[in-house]
Amino acid sequence: MDSKGKKIGILLVLCALLAVMAAVLFSNYNRLVGKNSSSSAGGSTDNASIPLVEADGKVHGADLSAFLKDSDFFDAEVPNRSNRNTYDEVDENGDSVRSLTILASSVERDIRVKIIDDRGDLVTGQEFSVEVADTGVYLDEDKDGVILVSDVKPGEYKLTLNEREGFKVPAAPVNVRVKSIVSYTVIDDIDLFVHEESEIDILKEDTKERGIDSEDEDDSQYTALLDVEKDERENAVKLGIDVSKWNGEIDWEIVKAEGVDFAIIRCGYRGSSSGWLIEDPYFYKNLTGAKKAGIRVGLYFFTQATNRVEAVEEASMVVSLLGDTAIEYPVFIDIEGAGGNGRADNLDPETRTAVANAFCQTIRNAGLDAGVYSSRNWYYNNLIVDEMDAPNIWLAEYRQTPLYEGRYDMWQYTSSGSVAGIEGRVDLNISYLGIE
Repeated sequence: MDSKGKKIGILLVLCALLAVMAAVLFSNYNRLVGKNSSSSAGGSTDNASIPLVEADGKVHGADLSAFLKDSDFFDAEVPNRSNRNTYDEVDENGDSVRSLTILASSVERDIRVKIIDDRGDLVTGQEFSVEVADTGVYLDEDKDGVILVSDVKPGEYKLTLNEREGFKVPAAPVNVRVKSIVSYTVIDDIDLFVHEESEIDILKEDTKERGIDSEDEDDSQYTALLDVEKDERENAVKLGIDVSKWNGEIDWEIVKAEGVDFAIIRCGYRGSSSGWLIEDPYFYKNLTGAKKAGIRVGLYFFTQATNRVEAVEEASMVVSLLGDTAIEYPVFIDIEGAGGNGRADNLDPETRTAVANAFCQTIRNAGLDAGVYSSRNWYYNNLIVDEMDAPNIWLAEYRQTPLYEGRYDMWQYTSSGSVAGIEGRVDLNISYLGIE
């Protein structure tokens, strides 16, 4: 074969190779275009194979919910432990075991012990016992999960919770420092000591006298909201009521329309017999209803405290119940009698005055205004007014003009008042505090 024939042969081979390569490229291109066309509903085949990157970095047309179809993307669901009815530990018989913790604190020459389970709940219905080193063993006789140890010398003590079947008690003792002087500060865990009325005998516990001493009232008292001059209303004098569960359901919008400026609401009381701290069942309903209607609010607590420590407890309960809710009027300690059989009815004036001062100081240290409520006779005979550290005095005296000669900032002028929106009698008051 001559050189010319060789050249022709090489050229034919090259042409054949080029043809094969062109066929392969054409076949792959059709397959790629067909795949992109089928995955884009209504999309153009001109741009289907070209990823467009947007300004935020996302790929145009990307399926951003594709991860939902990936069974391995999410962690396995964890059961909700809070809804379980069983505890983590079991004994050798397979029965549930509750791990216990004891909390200990002191207000003044006392030890307060709370028995808590592994969910943080107070354990009730069990007669636990706690041993206080070098002092003795103390029982939770009323089975409320709280043990109070009184008359303890100041110092450091170790507490041990004794074993009880079905419970795992702490292995190590708990330390507590007993204070020598009462601190007028809110007790952080006071809510553990607060009870509801469903837990008590109301006839024995809520026994506050509904009236005042006969010499502090006469037939000249007003029984309606006073007709105060407009300029007095605008400057200082305000008309108000005080209410508790005994007033039942209240239509606060109607009460506001009647001309009531403020309401002093009972938040709770100490049981006359047991000494328990008890919340008024209408407290929150009255508090929220009055504030919603635009009525300014203050609070009162009916005391049966027999010493300063119990007064601090009562003030702490008020602060705890109020929480972050703002009020405009003071928090008063109602220091009247409880029918003659109350645990604090026979206190001497010095002790009763100390109780009032401890309550007011604790309330003030919590950032609230404070005051004392009582009748003329009680201010004269059952309190030492000159020694009272109360910024506000609320007087109860039911006549046209009070005979009380001391200073007072509010005057409850009747317990037989009538206001639309409240069924039955209601206490009526005048405030000279100048609260706008």
